[in-house]
Amino acid sequence: MNAVGIDVSKGKSMIAVMLPFGKIVAKPFEIRHTPSELKKLADFLKSLDGETRVIMEYTGKYYQPIARYLSDSGLFISVVHAKLIHDYGNNTIRKVKTDKADSVKIANYGLSNWMLLKPYTPEDDTRLLLKTCNRQYNQYMKLKVALKNNLISILDQTFAGCNTLFTSPARPDGHEKWIDFTARFWHCDCVRKHSPSHFAELYNNWCSKAGYYKNTQKADEIYDLAKSQIPTLPCDDFTKQIVKLAVEQLNSVSSTLSSIQQKMQHLASTLPEYPVVLAMHGVGETLGPQLMAEIGDVRRFPRKQSLIAFAGVDAPPFQSGSFEAKDRNISKRGSSSLRKTLFQVMSCLLQNSMAEDTVYQFLDRKRAEGKRYYVHMVAGCNKFLRIYYARVKEYLDSLEIAA
Repeated sequence: MNAVGIDVSKGKSMIAVMLPFGKIVAKPFEIRHTPSELKKLADFLKSLDGETRVIMEYTGKYYQPIARYLSDSGLFISVVHAKLIHDYGNNTIRKVKTDKADSVKIANYGLSNWMLLKPYTPEDDTRLLLKTCNRQYNQYMKLKVALKNNLISILDQTFAGCNTLFTSPARPDGHEKWIDFTARFWHCDCVRKHSPSHFAELYNNWCSKAGYYKNTQKADEIYDLAKSQIPTLPCDDFTKQIVKLAVEQLNSVSSTLSSIQQKMQHLASTLPEYPVVLAMHGVGETLGPQLMAEIGDVRRFPRKQSLIAFAGVDAPPFQSGSFEAKDRNISKRGSSSLRKTLFQVMSCLLQNSMAEDTVYQFLDRKRAEGKRYYVHMVAGCNKFLRIYYARVKEYLDSLEIAA
């Protein structure tokens, strides 16, 4: 039994091949993630006598090229959580951290857990692309929030509070009315230098050109707000340039987000569980694809508890002697992106008060019992994941039987 430990890094890996009882088959050596070197590695591992298993860590996306190539070459690949490798075999007082030492440690982990190693299954291209889109969506959303706060901080010095006058939802292209409004009326002096009737005419004309509903009453509200302002930045070309640049950046990111969201909806709609996921309360065309992206194929989890542990919302027992903890924290060892999406689903359920939904009833009951916010939210996430696992897995199994 040959245990091949691979310490993966960006563009290259360190390889060590071990036999039981610490016998070294191949001293740690380095390869680059190129087709020629990966082919040499695959041929070398296939030439070894006895059963060979390759073990590597989850290291971002760096492990994927080598894992896919070796898996396609017919080798047994097992990708292990980095936490398991980190906690294994720390029976020395010396702290050694090198790629060579790590590759040997990974190989020894494989030997110690030979029968427990799970085979690596590559994700299909649709799910992998959907997950990548979701991670990009989250990154751009953070950027959008930062840019929106930046624009509001500038407006506090030119036209404070104008963003609170608009409640129109974002358009399919990502544009929002209050943002487009500030590009045209970027300073309170741009409003109050006109008479009320003249500004109302200007505002309605702008709404027609920009594709928004005309509203004379809203124009009066804006005018009243502008008259009460004490701006700290002058109404000059430099201030105008600052505001317009902030608006352009925000609209650009919003447009990108809208494009990614449409792509995610298209990708998710091609997956078999899409109608089942969207039929669940609290899940719409935005959160549905995000859930599917982070959970992936639910059949890879042997039971519902595995999915809950993957999300990191499980609370492991803590007991020693006669002591048993009653108030435990969640593990947070799983996907933080999935936990974020689950909390958003719970928020949707609570905001819309979906009394007929089982998860909402559970949340409401926990709130009535006086449970703290995070306690009842995490409990709701657990409940939702159990229902998700049962419904989606049952549907996918029925499709396999029908086929």
